[in-house]
Amino acid sequence: MELKETKNKSKKKETEFPRVAQRPSSKTAGEAQVSNNNITEKAKKVKKSWLIVIGSLIILLGMYDISLMFIKPVIKQEQEENALKDFYIKEEQKIDKIDKTTSEEVKEVSKTKVKYDYIAVLKIPKINLEKGLVAKDSKYNNINYGVEILKESDSPDVINGNVILAAHSGTANISYFRNLDKINVGDEASIIYNGTTYNYKFVKIYDIEKTGKAVIKRDNNTSTLTLVTCRHNTNKQIILIAELLK
Repeated sequence: MELKETKNKSKKKETEFPRVAQRPSSKTAGEAQVSNNNITEKAKKVKKSWLIVIGSLIILLGMYDISLMFIKPVIKQEQEENALKDFYIKEEQKIDKIDKTTSEEVKEVSKTKVKYDYIAVLKIPKINLEKGLVAKDSKYNNINYGVEILKESDSPDVINGNVILAAHSGTANISYFRNLDKINVGDEASIIYNGTTYNYKFVKIYDIEKTGKAVIKRDNNTSTLTLVTCRHNTNKQIILIAELLK
């Protein structure tokens, strides 16, 4: 048997795809690194800017708080001075006849925003104290605002009564009794109330334990003034008793 080689007349046609040239990268590795570095630098600058803004705000808030520490006492002192002026003008009206000039002065002082409506004034020359007193039912009748008239206190015009006043000692601007420990027996004080000046002389000074209660040792047959405050940096209170001068 002869084997014959047969040739396939049909030829396979190979399909050729055109070669597409590889598009070169728009950024080289070095350029990409530079771009990343730029982004990082921008982020750092933004972060730094925010830190500066936040730091500035903290500084401004701190300066505001510090300024309030100095401004508040000044405003409070101005309000108290205005209240004292208003009080003395009203007292003058009670003593003298009201004339046109006095009436105009009252109107002028009333225009100022007086925060405290004083009913009396306590004066102790020895320690250079002159402080207005508000009514018992006033919200400012509190040692955290000024000199407090205690609820057990009588008014100065009560016969054989006892005016009881308390205030802070220490270094705060509301520590109106800070210098009471400098007062001696024989020193004087006065209260101006309802058109009358009541003059007192200190006759007794003693300490008690700070328990929230105070024992007042006074002559019940005499009109008296009692001052109470704490001994600074101790657990004691100082009581000063003054008797009305005849």
